Amino acid sequence: MAEPLQSWHNIVRTRDSSALGEILADDVVFYSPVVHTPQVGKAVTTMYLSAAVHVFGNESFRYVREIIGESDAVLEFETEIDGIIVNGVDMMKWNDAGQITEFKVMIRPLKAINLIYQKMGDMLPAKPSG
Repeated sequence: MAEPLQSWHNIVRTRDSSALGEILADDVVFYSPVVHTPQVGKAVTTMYLSAAVHVFGNESFRYVREIIGESDAVLEFETEIDGIIVNGVDMMKWNDAGQITEFKVMIRPLKAINLIYQKMGDMLPAKPSG
């Protein structure tokens, strides 16, 4: 298993996002299932992934399938939050230095997306209007 993937699994298993700074590239791009525009940079990606580790991180969370390439992976997950089954995938790419350069999350069904939107919104600061 690739080093960034091992590190990611450790973050998910321990629910400790403090190691994100080590495994994310400075110019990492995060694609949220509920935010239209890509989020660019280590700081904003750390914010989103830290919130996700908190929101998704419960005893029912598990990866049910992994497809791993030389510099990318797709990890299918399932979890239950507030009685709703959430099914999704984490898609990530990493560079030769072993840092994640792209992280994309897709979620289904719609009921789960709406729930995640609410839960993540509660954890993340509101963007200033304008």
